[in-house]
Amino acid sequence: MPLPIGSKAPDFTLKSKTATGLVDVKLSDNFGKTNTVLLFFPLAYTSVCTAELCDVTNGLKAFPGADFIAVSVDSPFTQEAWAKTNNIQVKLASDLNKVVIKQYDVVFPMLAGVGDTAARAAFVIDKAGVIQYSEQTSTPKDLPNFEAVKAVLAKLK
Repeated sequence: MPLPIGSKAPDFTLKSKTATGLVDVKLSDNFGKTNTVLLFFPLAYTSVCTAELCDVTNGLKAFPGADFIAVSVDSPFTQEAWAKTNNIQVKLASDLNKVVIKQYDVVFPMLAGVGDTAARAAFVIDKAGVIQYSEQTSTPKDLPNFEAVKAVLAKLK
């Protein structure tokens, strides 16, 4: 079960690969500034994950005032190549060591026999660092309820 609503969101610092090199993605950089939509997805280059992140990219304007961070266990180099190939504009963060997926309790064990990955999940974290929305989908093929995410964000403005 993912961390519940009302919990303090565990801070993290993960790596992301950009055109300028590796950079840190730190959740607490948003605290006091903006609400955060934290997405967990199993693996880059899979059909459902690609569709999800492309749809989010194309609909970012529907989530005003929110910063998105999408986390998977892929390397930051894989994430960068995948993002370039698919024009994904969401900030990607690599949890290669699987620390953050454990902190948020969103581990999907032995996905397709390849090993532990992130379960598909969504959290809305307010400016104070408190979880206001928490969802883990039943299967990796199911997408989070983005209408519910939008409704929570609308209340947080």
